[in-house]
Amino acid sequence: MAKVKPLAITHVGIAVADLEKAIIDYSALFDFDKIERMEVGGEGVKAAMLSIGTSELELLCPTKENGAIAKFIRERGEGIHHVAIRVPDVVDAMEKAKEIGMRVLDEKPRSGARSAKAAFVHPKSFHGVLLEFYDR
Repeated sequence: MAKVKPLAITHVGIAVADLEKAIIDYSALFDFDKIERMEVGGEGVKAAMLSIGTSELELLCPTKENGAIAKFIRERGEGIHHVAIRVPDVVDAMEKAKEIGMRVLDEKPRSGARSAKAAFVHPKSFHGVLLEFYDR
């Protein structure tokens, strides 16, 4: 079986309780080239993408109490939520992950920020890391 070729770490997702405060705190230390704010309504989050070279930090703040980020913060507090790896084909990556016994959380790719295709692998299948397959 051919393996999935990772193309880049696109971003690291960080759950935060207050998006604007987090942007101020990160910007107090780092001089980001670009900060892009957006809302991902389907996921129940406001986000900010902080550019670092060809990668980004994705700050994620819940907009609804029953969303995944709200639950994450309630259970674990703020912190690293996921690592996103750009792959050539999200569906292919999902199928290959399933073939080797990983628990893929999506039946089909979901729409992510900036119209990206995304799918997640459960942290119990990947050494405690929520892995996002990402294609944009």
